[in-house]
Parts: sequence; structure tokens; C-alpha cells
Amino acid sequence: MKKIALSLLAIVFAGTVFASGPKKAESFKVEASKSKVAWLAKKVTGEHNGIVTLSAGTLAVANGSITGGSFTINMTSIECLDLQGEWKDKLVGHLRSDDFFSVDKNPTSKFDITNVSKKDDVTTVTGNLTIKGITQSISFPASISQKGNVIVAIATIKIDRTKFDIKYGSKSFIEGIGDKAIDDEFELQVNLVAMK
Repeated sequence: MKKIALSLLAIVFAGTVFASGPKKAESFKVEASKSKVAWLAKKVTGEHNGIVTLSAGTLAVANGSITGGSFTINMTSIECLDLQGEWKDKLVGHLRSDDFFSVDKNPTSKFDITNVSKKDDVTTVTGNLTIKGITQSISFPASISQKGNVIVAIATIKIDRTKFDIKYGSKSFIEGIGDKAIDDEFELQVNLVAMK
């Protein structure tokens, strides 16, 4: 009888430990209509800014932390906000061309999360960014919060465009370009909203 009681106690204890173990990751769908991706590109004589839209995305969450996920940017949606009319159309057309993002050949860009770490209240997201069919690993700090079934992730991501074979106007590759030079880095200001 004592052996049976001990066996039952062991089963109950094992069940309790198992139940309180790590939770299986849950999937949160990125809400494209509530999310925003803004871009900022600088040159010697000024800067331009605009937006692109997301076409899809998911975040994997376990025990209150993001463990993975990905999102896809619709490159055909690239828009300039600081110009109007003919100048706006010219800039957007140039950004869509082979000098920059080759949108006809590469209508989407993608980011796949490979690691999320936290140290001293700073969350660092690492992942594989694919632009023009070229994939590079990047890392950036992010602010991530969850309220109920909603996750908000905010980050400013600096990207070296030359690593994705976008060399137009780069002083790193064109000697004597002077004040026509365009910065190698551009910024994406990302505000993702994901819901379960």
C-alpha cells in the first residue's frame, strides 16, 4: 500500500512539473493594416523619406517572449512622402529600377528572425534580411510589448544597402562623386502590430 501511495505521489509530482514547463510557442499574425514601415535615405545635399507596406508576417511567442517569426515587405508599394508630382514619380521610378531595388524582378523583401536576446532591458533582434535575392544577417535593438492578445514591436533598423548590391551613388564604389553621393546606409522605422 505504501508503494502504491508513493507511486501515485510520483505521478502527480511529474504531472505538475510537466504542466508548469515551457509553453509551446503561439503564433501571432502581423496586422498589415495596423503596422507601418517608413524609410529614410540621406545624401550629401538632403534626404528623402517614404513608406512601404507589409504583405504578410507572423511572430512566434513562448512564455511571454518572441522566439521567432518573419515578415514580408511589398516592394511594389514603395512610396515617397516628401516630393510631389513629377519629381515624386521620378524618384519612385528610380528606386524601383535596377539601380536600386529591382522591384520587377524582386517584388518582395523578407526578414526572418533567428534570435531574440535581452540584456539590461535592451532587446536585440537578429535575423536574415533578404533584399534583391541577397540575404544578410543583421541585428538591431527593439522595443517589444504585449497587452493581452496584441504584440507591438518597434525598431529603427539601419541597413547598409551596398551589401545587397545597391551601389548607385555610393562614394564607397564611385570615386569623385562629390556632393552627388548617397549614404550607404538607409533606415527603416518599423512599427509591427501582431494579434493572436
